[in-house]
Amino acid sequence: MVLDTGKNYSDPSQAAEAHGVRFISLLKISTDAGITGWSDIETQPHVGKSIVDAPSGGQIGFESLRAALLGEDPLERERLWQKMYRYLAYYGRQGAGMQMISGADIALWDIAGKALGQPICKLLGACYRDRVKAYASTLFRPTPDAMKAAVAEYLKHGFRAIKFGWGVFGRDLDLDIALVRAAREEAGPDIDLMVDGGWYGIAYADPFRPRPLRDWIRLVKALEELNVFWLEDFLHPDNYAGYAAVSEHTTTLRLAAGEQLAGYEAFERLAIEGRVDTLQPDLSRCGGITVGKQIADLVARRQINCVPHAWLTDLLKAASLHLNAYLMDSLYLEYNVSSASLLNHLCEESIPMVDGTVPVPTGPGLGVTVNERIVEQYRVL
Repeated sequence: MVLDTGKNYSDPSQAAEAHGVRFISLLKISTDAGITGWSDIETQPHVGKSIVDAPSGGQIGFESLRAALLGEDPLERERLWQKMYRYLAYYGRQGAGMQMISGADIALWDIAGKALGQPICKLLGACYRDRVKAYASTLFRPTPDAMKAAVAEYLKHGFRAIKFGWGVFGRDLDLDIALVRAAREEAGPDIDLMVDGGWYGIAYADPFRPRPLRDWIRLVKALEELNVFWLEDFLHPDNYAGYAAVSEHTTTLRLAAGEQLAGYEAFERLAIEGRVDTLQPDLSRCGGITVGKQIADLVARRQINCVPHAWLTDLLKAASLHLNAYLMDSLYLEYNVSSASLLNHLCEESIPMVDGTVPVPTGPGLGVTVNERIVEQYRVL
C-alpha cells in the first residue's frame, strides 16, 4: 500500500529540517491464523506495488511477490526468502524487486515473533543490549550559523551524536569544511559528529555531484582534524576500489557505506575490497532481517561495525533496533528527525529517545503496532 505524506524533499538552499519521503511504501502480510506482519520499505512505492501484484509472466523468474507467498507457511522464513528470490529472479535481484523481498522478509519475522510470543532479537539468537545510542540524522544547513543553530537544537533534545548529510554538501570543498567546523565548534569535543557525503545530487537541475577521489582524500584530512567519527556513502555504491583508495588515507576517521546495496555478497565485497569500516545495510533494501543477520555475523568475524540505515518510520526503526540488539558490538541507531509527522507517528506506540538512547522493543515480533486508522486516512493505493 502507498501512503501520501504530502510534501517533496527540502530545498538544499534553505536552513530547514528534511520533511521526509514524498510517499511511504507499507507491506502487510496476513495469515489464516489472524496474525499480521508489517514492514515499511524505502523504495518508490508505486513501483513496489506493481511487484506485489504483477500478473504471472508464465514461468519462474517472472512472477509476483504475492504468487511467491500465497498459501505458504510464514514460519519457513529462509525457504520463503529463497523462493521469493527465484520467483523475481529476472527483475528482482537488485533494486525495487529486492527491496520488496526485504519488506516481505521483515513482515515474516514480525509474524514469527508474534506467533511465538518473542521479540525478533530473541529469534535472532542474542539480545546483547536493551538500549542503543541514537544519532540525529539530518540535512546539512547551507551556512555555518545555520549549522550551529541546528546542533544546538539537537543537543537540547538530548542527542549525543549527530549526522549531517546531503543538502549543499559535496560541491565546494571549502564550504564543506566550514560547515563541519561550525558544527564541531557548537557541539564541543564530546559529541559524536558524522558526515554523509551523498553520491548524487538532489537538485533536479544537476543530479550528478561529481568529485574526484583526490578531493575526497583532501577532505578526509580536514574531517580527521575536526574529530568526525565517520564519512558515509560519498562514492558510487559499487565503487569498491574508490572506497579502498580513500581508506588508505584515514587513521581515526571511519568510512561507512552500504545503504543502497543488496545481498550478502555486496556487503562482503564492501568490507574486503572496499575496506569500509562500518557497513550500513538498510533492512528494507538489503534483503531484510535474514540478510541483515548474515551481515551482522560478517562484521563480527572481521571485527568491523554495522550500523543499519533506518531513515523511515518506527517499523524500520524497530527492525533496526532488533538487529542492533543482536550485534555483538553496536554503535548507533539512526534516528529520523524529519518533520513529517506521519513517519514518526505511524505506530500506536512511539519509540522514545531518553538521554540519547532508544530502547529495544520488548513486545512480540517488531514490538510496535501500526495505527491502521492512520493508514486508511493517508492511503492512496
